[in-house]
Amino acid sequence: MLPAIYGNQFEIVQGPGVVSIRYEMIHEARVIPVGPAASRTRALVPQHMGTARGWWEADTLVVETTGFRDESVYRNANAATLKLTERFARTAPDKVRWTVTVEDSETWTRPWTFSLPLTADDNPVPSYECHEGNYGLRNILSAARAEERQK
Repeated sequence: MLPAIYGNQFEIVQGPGVVSIRYEMIHEARVIPVGPAASRTRALVPQHMGTARGWWEADTLVVETTGFRDESVYRNANAATLKLTERFARTAPDKVRWTVTVEDSETWTRPWTFSLPLTADDNPVPSYECHEGNYGLRNILSAARAEERQK
């Protein structure tokens, strides 16, 4: 959920025993078990976004994530020892404070924390695939057809 060059929208939805965060970027979605089922969560195969489990502390959703894949850990951390603890706390009807504590004793000397405000957006999360403003595929195909005509 850290801001990037583009594709920064996401949607948080809650159902019985689960919270899901759907990201615009690459259609990624995190399904986070919350409550008693979360304590039994463990990945048999490391996941790109890790294996998350959640619980409520008063009005704050706490999400602990471990079990990352080597090629997708945050800031070149050690996938085997990295733990992210996120806290989602509503601060206004359209705002959530997102706080993340990063722990990895193999990479950093001590845990560190950062926080960002998240603001609701009534617009739907856009599709990540090509859209009317993306002419890459059209240009690639037109160049290939032009090259074929020259043969």
